[in-house]
Amino acid sequence: MIGKRSSPVREEAHGNRTGQQTGTAPVGPPHRPEALREATRQAAARRENTFRTRLAIGEKNARKRMATLGAVYDADPAPRRPHDVITPPGGRSANYTPRPGPVARGKWLCGSVRHDAEHVVGQVFDHAEARDPHHRRRWVVLVDGARHQLDLVQAEARLHGVDVHIVIDIIHVLEKLWAAAWCFHRTGDKATERWVATHALTVLAGHAAEVADVIQDQADHTELSGEQHRGVEACVRYLRNNSEFLHYDQALKAGWPIATGIIEGAARHLIADRLDISGARWGLDGAEAVLKLRAVRANDDLDAYWEHHLAAEHRRLYPACDQAR
Repeated sequence: MIGKRSSPVREEAHGNRTGQQTGTAPVGPPHRPEALREATRQAAARRENTFRTRLAIGEKNARKRMATLGAVYDADPAPRRPHDVITPPGGRSANYTPRPGPVARGKWLCGSVRHDAEHVVGQVFDHAEARDPHHRRRWVVLVDGARHQLDLVQAEARLHGVDVHIVIDIIHVLEKLWAAAWCFHRTGDKATERWVATHALTVLAGHAAEVADVIQDQADHTELSGEQHRGVEACVRYLRNNSEFLHYDQALKAGWPIATGIIEGAARHLIADRLDISGARWGLDGAEAVLKLRAVRANDDLDAYWEHHLAAEHRRLYPACDQAR
């Protein structure tokens, strides 16, 4: 539920099944120096750029403060098979129509620049529990495999007394496979795509550990540079360390989502479209206020919020009037 993204999905224990996905993701709008976190501020102070007027290749300006977003939504389970998600190397049959994934409804967003990921994850779980207070539904959490994410999700699940099923976002697995693929293939080699598709389909079938062994064996019998070996090892280590959360065969059969497009979209329209516009540099209070206001509007709660705001301002400005009633 944090780091790159994460999500609980829930389904009814009986009758018609429904699902709820929640998730969080960090994105970084540019901030003024006084609004940066201490580590980022220190990095900016130590920075010595190659050029005076622009950044060189690989240089970063260290002026962004990470925001964390959260999302909760309901969705009916949509059972699928691996070939519905990824086209096999030989292509699909002309008569085969891929089955669609779950469709979100009742989406709710939250976010913060000021507070850390733990705070936002707590908000997400609180809202999910408000929708399912008796924990009658199954909760599935989508993450990107970062240990910090897993620790926060598991701690929050224990706090709420709910069983969660953790599944790593398939997009992150594909990124690792592509990174390893380039260690074995030249740029532009069409065999690269077939290599990735073959291994991805095997992972989706629930055999991530086997894929890790095959890739490791290929690396052991291929002349690779030190950098290429490190790229392959990163993929193999990722698959092995997270194999517990790569049971896509079970997730697809149950109809759960296996990717976090909802949270990626939220990062775009809550953060990038406003806070990351060209030339903008934000103070902490302003960025937090704009982010929360955009989340309220995205949740269709703006009218209710505005009525609450006017009533609160009236009580603040005219406390004697309220006391006289």
